Amino acid sequence: MGWKGTLRTMQASARRAERNAHRRQRELERQHKEYARMEALEQAAYEVEVYENHVEVLLSVHKECGGAINWKSLLNGAEPREPQQDAISEAAATHALESYSPNFWARLFKLEARQRKALTLKVEVGKAEDLRRYQAAHVEWRDAHSNWSEERDLAQRILGGDKQAKLDAIEAFEPFTEISHLGSGIELIVHESGLLEARLAIHGTHVIPSEIKSLLKSGKLSTKAMPVGRFNELHQDYVCSCALRVARELLAILPDDLVIVTALDNVLNSSTGHVEELPILSVAFSRITLNSLNLDAIDPSDAMKNFVYSMSFKKTQGFAAVAALDAKGFKLQTA
Repeated sequence: MGWKGTLRTMQASARRAERNAHRRQRELERQHKEYARMEALEQAAYEVEVYENHVEVLLSVHKECGGAINWKSLLNGAEPREPQQDAISEAAATHALESYSPNFWARLFKLEARQRKALTLKVEVGKAEDLRRYQAAHVEWRDAHSNWSEERDLAQRILGGDKQAKLDAIEAFEPFTEISHLGSGIELIVHESGLLEARLAIHGTHVIPSEIKSLLKSGKLSTKAMPVGRFNELHQDYVCSCALRVARELLAILPDDLVIVTALDNVLNSSTGHVEELPILSVAFSRITLNSLNLDAIDPSDAMKNFVYSMSFKKTQGFAAVAALDAKGFKLQTA
């Protein structure tokens, strides 16, 4: 399978693995078209479900991930064979011409010359058909060979530890589309040692809801300001869930055994007194440890304890700025 085919397969796999919260989100978006025709109590129930689903989506970002790339398999993939031109159609038409024998009616109505001429014309038609088939196959082969060559070159570079190749592979697979939709941007850095760090810009105040929606016993909608403590807890779990997701995607694409994910958000810089975008979480994610977790059951924030990490968080105050992990303190190996 060529590079583009591999990419399509991986993307299809990711879509099939879409978590329930995400599927429900799409269903609710479709239902929004019917919102104006709903009764008041139906609208209230709908708004609460949208709110609860939004929170669930935020806290389960880590539950999805694209399939793992086997770079050794891609490196050893068979080279597409160049097609050879054949003369199947021409040969069949030639055989029909050479074996032609006029029947009684052809001799009676003097049709032999006309029929031989038609059969001769079919030989030329067959030759043209063979050529068209070969040309189409050759175009397909050129595309397949180009993809194979590109794929093999990238696999060689990846397995050889080429720094740019890591960035090229991640760009090709575009694994962070959903996170960017949720309000987070990613910068990728390959350090001198080859260790890859993803710097994740979290826009928590724009993503975490500021209100809590629920239904009263009467079925009417209740909207209250979200308590600071609850907001901060959601923010922490969202940040940690995104960090886990980024690590999973990177380790699925790369053969490395370790990646660093550093999340940044707008927090107070105590040395300047200004709110600045600073690191609030920095984690060295180990492939072995990450693969050992039951990601459907973990609490994203608690899961950070399984890794080397830096985070300062208080329920009443939220995140405080921390120093990002230094890549020089880690040794990179490949799977």
